[in-house]
Amino acid sequence: QVQLVESGGGLVQPGGSLRLSCAASGFTLNYYTIGWFRQAPGKEREGVSCISSSDGSTYAADSVKGRFTISRDNAKKTVYLQMNSLKPEDTAVYYCAWVPSISTRHSMCVNDAQFPYWGQGTQVIVSS
Repeated sequence: QVQLVESGGGLVQPGGSLRLSCAASGFTLNYYTIGWFRQAPGKEREGVSCISSSDGSTYAADSVKGRFTISRDNAKKTVYLQMNSLKPEDTAVYYCAWVPSISTRHSMCVNDAQFPYWGQGTQVIVSS
């Protein structure tokens, strides 16, 4: 059973930075994609970014391009989301999700139904 554990959320002032981590376990596949999604109160879940374990290809939503960077450490089965220049509108619960695929196409990375395994989420609050 694939398990995902997010960490690194918290309260940060606008313009600040946070780094989220997603530690994955419970599988032996070498090729998979991990995505970051977020859900703000009263809004639908939104695909933020994803990365392939095989070639490191990535996807980032327009709303976070240039501010958020996704990276991976395959040996640790951990994916990171470095979030810089945070804005109040980035406030949400952030989830990581796993799929046995090597794709980082937009159509997959923004579609939460494509990901069968999810972490419990970590809260990010951007406020002064």
